[in-house]
Amino acid sequence: MINHDVRTHRSSEDFPQAEHLAQKIAEVATDPVAVPAETAEMVVNRIIDNAAVSAASVIRRPVTSARAQALAHPPAEGAAGAAVFGVDGRYSPEWAAWANGVAVRELDFHDTFLAAEYSHPGDNIPALVAVAQHVGASGADLIRGLATAYEIQIDLVRGMCLHEHKIDHVAHLGPSVAAGLGTMLELDEETIYQAIGQALHLTTATRQSRKGLISSWKAYAPAHAGKIAIEAVDRAMRGEGAPAPIWEGEDGVIAWLLGGPDKTYRIPLPGPGEPKRAILDSYTKEHSAEYQSQAPIDLARRMRERIGNLDDIESIVLHTSHHTHYVIGTGSGDPQKFDPAASRETLDHSVMYIFAVALQDGTWHHEASYAPERAARPDTVALWRKISTVEDPEWTRRYHSTDPAEKAFGAKAVITLTNGEVITDELAVADAHPLGAAPFARAAYEAKFAAMAQGVVDAEEQQRFLVAAAGLGDLGAGELGALNVRVEPTVLDKAPTIGSGIF
Repeated sequence: MINHDVRTHRSSEDFPQAEHLAQKIAEVATDPVAVPAETAEMVVNRIIDNAAVSAASVIRRPVTSARAQALAHPPAEGAAGAAVFGVDGRYSPEWAAWANGVAVRELDFHDTFLAAEYSHPGDNIPALVAVAQHVGASGADLIRGLATAYEIQIDLVRGMCLHEHKIDHVAHLGPSVAAGLGTMLELDEETIYQAIGQALHLTTATRQSRKGLISSWKAYAPAHAGKIAIEAVDRAMRGEGAPAPIWEGEDGVIAWLLGGPDKTYRIPLPGPGEPKRAILDSYTKEHSAEYQSQAPIDLARRMRERIGNLDDIESIVLHTSHHTHYVIGTGSGDPQKFDPAASRETLDHSVMYIFAVALQDGTWHHEASYAPERAARPDTVALWRKISTVEDPEWTRRYHSTDPAEKAFGAKAVITLTNGEVITDELAVADAHPLGAAPFARAAYEAKFAAMAQGVVDAEEQQRFLVAAAGLGDLGAGELGALNVRVEPTVLDKAPTIGSGIF
């Protein structure tokens, strides 16, 4: 990997395009290096993972609304179009990416990478699949594009913190989708450079979408970034330009939205001829909850038998990282994180609620664990309000470690009983993490898909999809429609009735 120092430059400085971060990313995207077999294998795993969570979310209201919008946008006359998850027909690719992106993100249940910033790099998949279907790309083309998209998003996440400045993490997603599309479509460096600049410029937004009373926009935000990136690539292919230098300009992203003119970010990118392997450093979720609560859920499951009667708990303190404490813990200062009437999205970002329910139930379910009647149970509310978080410098250090063997996203739980007894335990990584007790491999991804698709997708269609996904690298040009999963029509009939819009 080559580390690139990225900082603000005044307009009067000699700062040639060759030194711009967007140009460096474009060079990575156009590098013809072969995709490692293990990278290609993980791409397939994550396509299966996305299909699993899309099946589970297919009739939720935000997904239903996004699908209705997409179905109102057929492809241009004579164009192939792209598939919308669960239904027949072809639609304009940017709108198919929009609908499928919301389906993937709605339950907060797919892959993650955490470093200087947060990310869900599986958010790249809907945009690239939609464009691949529309243009008749092959499975090998799609794998190459997704290897780039994952690499760029993860490398930006390694070196550039957004949340510190209250910028939402999808600001790294727009450039990664643009770069991945550039690889898949075999675009030239200049076109990719311009598309990256446009995509970043149009996908920066504040983190209010993940603060306080969290709304359905949390699911829409990455889909919006993917849609914007597709449109940016389209414009760049037609010869249109972008603000430049987008990160480093005097009025650019770093100067005014991030660390300011005195801040230097160090972004690692593969050197020429270096394989793209970043996807292997990411990890998926066993539980439908914010990633930093994955290990606490497993910890709660492990500790519950040692406690006995949960009514005997006086207090629970979770010692954890800065990120966990301030984003999903009591360090956030959000009273909504203790509100039984809070939205699912808010409960998903309350490790206090999540730990309480996991202690009581010994399991986690993507629907039942968030049901309004579940959140309002008096014994749950009582236990929930006994839980707090504190930042522990050692957990923060491990969170930011670049050593995979010690990088951790867990917590230590200190449970004090009414009789004064103290029970403690800790867990560094979730069971499903590559270094966890039960790391996810292909069989686990397929099992997750089967569980989420049960009662939604018939058994024959499930098997057809899994065979197609496993053989992705052998799918020829125009055959990527096989990656769409058809949902039982009787299931879609149960989708909520939504109001009409403009389209």
